[in-house]
Amino acid sequence: MNTRVDDDRIFTKPFFLVFGALLCTALVMYVLMSTVTEYATSMGSTATIAGLVSGIYIFGGLCSRIYSGNALEQVGWKKTALIFMGIHFLSCLLYFIVSDVTLLLIVRFIHGIGFGASANAIVTIASDVLPKKHFGEAFGYFMMGTTLAVGLGPFIGGFLYDTGGSQGCFLIAAIFSAIALICIYFVDVSAHDPANGPKVKNKNEYSGIEKVFEIGAIPVSLFTALTSLGYVSILSFYRLYAVEVNLTSVFSWFFIIYSVVLILSRPIAGKIQDNGGDMIICVVGIIAQAAGLFLIAVYPSALAVIVCAVCAALGFGTLNSACTAIVTRNVSQNRRSYAVSTFFIFCDATMGFGPALLGIFAANGYAPVYLISSIITILALPICLFALKNSFKK
Repeated sequence: MNTRVDDDRIFTKPFFLVFGALLCTALVMYVLMSTVTEYATSMGSTATIAGLVSGIYIFGGLCSRIYSGNALEQVGWKKTALIFMGIHFLSCLLYFIVSDVTLLLIVRFIHGIGFGASANAIVTIASDVLPKKHFGEAFGYFMMGTTLAVGLGPFIGGFLYDTGGSQGCFLIAAIFSAIALICIYFVDVSAHDPANGPKVKNKNEYSGIEKVFEIGAIPVSLFTALTSLGYVSILSFYRLYAVEVNLTSVFSWFFIIYSVVLILSRPIAGKIQDNGGDMIICVVGIIAQAAGLFLIAVYPSALAVIVCAVCAALGFGTLNSACTAIVTRNVSQNRRSYAVSTFFIFCDATMGFGPALLGIFAANGYAPVYLISSIITILALPICLFALKNSFKK
């Protein structure tokens, strides 16, 4: 039975399968990322090495995303997904036999490789099974899997680490990874998977850059990456900034507010994107995030934290979903996986290297970090206007 969606319905069996795969894969990331640094320090590592243990996962993902675009088209969507999700699952089991920090670094890198290509494959498959008439709305619902993982992952990880230690975290990560693998196994994309049909263009016919990047997706990926740099400033430094400005209690609610606003706004944003075009969603998102970061930098207060959380949700939270939909919707089917890979390579690069870059501005406090992040975010606006006017017209 072919489970591709050929009508206008959003909530179908293939939707729930790809949503489950995305949710569980993202939960693995956030469950472990929220606890692995503490685990590394318990093994005697320094804070710097513990940070590397966390960040090397993103670097592994970045490496596999570079390769995955080509693999998805040459090997096939389903086969590539199963291979790398298998690596993702087996890596979860390897944590149980890690005995020192060096091995932990190796496992984290391998785990990141499994994650990066798996995430690309899941999004590529989702772009095929979601209804095209309501693609923005459907994609918004689909990407809520990541939103839920941002809120639930750290909570689950912290609870299990406190009650069952690191082994409890590794066990739940393995379970989530197995569920994701099972979900993708039952998604049928046989009618459109490149593995089941003739190649539109042989891999040797692509230029060097085309074997990694989809050129048309670069402008959209670039302005989204700039907004992700603003968002990563919050992820990386909010606890330190909260202590500095004596707002630790209200900052503890930041990601709860962020997640609630994102869950409520994404379906609406998806409908607006489908009916009104991409420009309004992206422009509003960029301006909202820049305003929120500026406010929290110059006027740190409980109200500023709440407003910033709302603006971050309307900013990077909404843009991440909307722009993924843009780059997958506006390319030919045989280049879709390259577009997805291009998009996440740019975002992963800023997520991975952004904290080190922004940390340069924290010598005299963390307010300058948010001010610089606001400026960087607003720099995305002219690139956005160019990209959506010239590269990806609705």
